[in-house]
Amino acid sequence: MSDLVTITTKTFLRYDKLRTLLQSIRQYYPDIKVIVADDNETPEKIDDPNVEQYIMPFAKGWFAGRNLALSQVTTKYFLWVDDDFLFTNDTKIEKLLDVLEATDLDLVGGKVDKNYFSFKLVLEDGGEDGDCLHWRSGGYHTIPGIPQCVLTSGVVNFFLAHTNQVQSVGFDPKLSRVAHTEFFIDALGRLRIGSCNHVSVGHQKKEVPKDKELVKTFKKYNSFRENTDEQQRLKLGLLYFKNRLSCFIKS
Repeated sequence: MSDLVTITTKTFLRYDKLRTLLQSIRQYYPDIKVIVADDNETPEKIDDPNVEQYIMPFAKGWFAGRNLALSQVTTKYFLWVDDDFLFTNDTKIEKLLDVLEATDLDLVGGKVDKNYFSFKLVLEDGGEDGDCLHWRSGGYHTIPGIPQCVLTSGVVNFFLAHTNQVQSVGFDPKLSRVAHTEFFIDALGRLRIGSCNHVSVGHQKKEVPKDKELVKTFKKYNSFRENTDEQQRLKLGLLYFKNRLSCFIKS
């Protein structure tokens, strides 16, 4: 497995969550390489011989961190996880690998806890005024021979993918805080994406810590969770201008 797959993540102000994630990974995959993109203000060294930790400027951003982590992957595939996930008995990377090896899919997502989430992106020709992009929940159809998986346009933040294919799309570094769908919009027509319900990863409990220092960090982290008005304007401007859209409709 370690010859084929690298695990990647981005961490910010949540070393306690990251260490819990890494402990859970080692329980099931003791030798697999994990790449961590880290834009904390005061970096803490992760003591694990199979972890590569790359320090970034403070609060450099979500998609910039994804790009950095992805740029260091040398295996055929990479698995993306958030830093507050938790590997369980149902986190079977090999099952997602089997799907990619048996199909022409470029990326396949799983479940986070019991959340099986996928969405379709449908582009409607709008002529000179720009196109209209429709976001719809669900998938297009079941993947032949693999009834647990559907063809779709976007998945959760737990996915296995062909490294070279995702590198060809990349993650827009202008999106520094809240971003998800934007990558899949950039991938529309370029990557074939599936979503499967037979592989899952856990999600660590969201609770206010009791330790005073962790409480400060928790509050600081939450202050970065929302886009500012300026960032929201930038995000919408990028969405419409970059993709030549006149409208974006979620239904």
